[in-house]
Amino acid sequence: MDILLDRFLNFLVVEKGLSPNTLEGYSRDLNRYLRFLEAKGETDLSRTQTEDLYAYLMDLKQNRFSPRTQARHLSALKSFYRFLQEEGIRPDNPARPLRGPKPLRSLPKTLSEKEVDLLIGRPRTDSPTGLRDAALLEVLYATGLRVSELTGLTLDQLDLETPLIRTLGKGSKERLVPLGRSAYQALKAYLEKGRPALIKNPMVPWVFLNRLGGRLTRQGFWKILKSYGARCGLSLKVSPHTLRHTFATHLLEGGADLRSIQTLLGHADISTTQIYTLVTREHLREVYRRFHPRA
Repeated sequence: MDILLDRFLNFLVVEKGLSPNTLEGYSRDLNRYLRFLEAKGETDLSRTQTEDLYAYLMDLKQNRFSPRTQARHLSALKSFYRFLQEEGIRPDNPARPLRGPKPLRSLPKTLSEKEVDLLIGRPRTDSPTGLRDAALLEVLYATGLRVSELTGLTLDQLDLETPLIRTLGKGSKERLVPLGRSAYQALKAYLEKGRPALIKNPMVPWVFLNRLGGRLTRQGFWKILKSYGARCGLSLKVSPHTLRHTFATHLLEGGADLRSIQTLLGHADISTTQIYTLVTREHLREVYRRFHPRA
């Protein structure tokens, strides 16, 4: 069996060009599988059945391997047996019918209301870029826009009388997002005092501009946000998506219904939005653990 494994690993190097780290992972996972078979008295890979593979997956589970690791082992086994089938060593791939566990989805990281206030209050509004940064942070937290939607905003997408933002999300689907009082005031101040000082070409349609008068890029905004997060001393590494997650979580904690949050975020499927219910449940558990005398 070890000879066949060596042939497979050589195939991965020569034909697939896999990196040494990836190759080491395949070798480690498949060696564990071969030792499992040997312990059962099985030494012929042409005779192994789907039941043997299922037993191996159960062994991984019983030994408390994470769902992600179990899925990785199964992926390696499917590739290995596909190779054996293509090489004519066996007529089928017994790993093909198996479905591995879905890796657990990690909960979104969010800021507290106090941390949001600290972050949003950080930009100094005595300069054009400071006014811009204040507007960026206020609008992002107030609307939950994707970073590409925020940096791609054009003047004709703003309705400051309502006030609303009309944005095009994934699949070019249009949605209207209300603008809160604080965000409206910050955006208005930037448009009146900050943007005119940054603009070089009056025909530029973008709302948020860089120092050269061009469109602020996603990467540019990420650096701005990262800088403010570091200066605030936040324990969490803040990204644009952190504020989008925070927007949704705070709405849910405030009593907003899931369908409305789905619409505001521009999610096509409500199952995507439901992850935020898990965040609020975890928040409630933490409150209980901290403040209940018998927690």
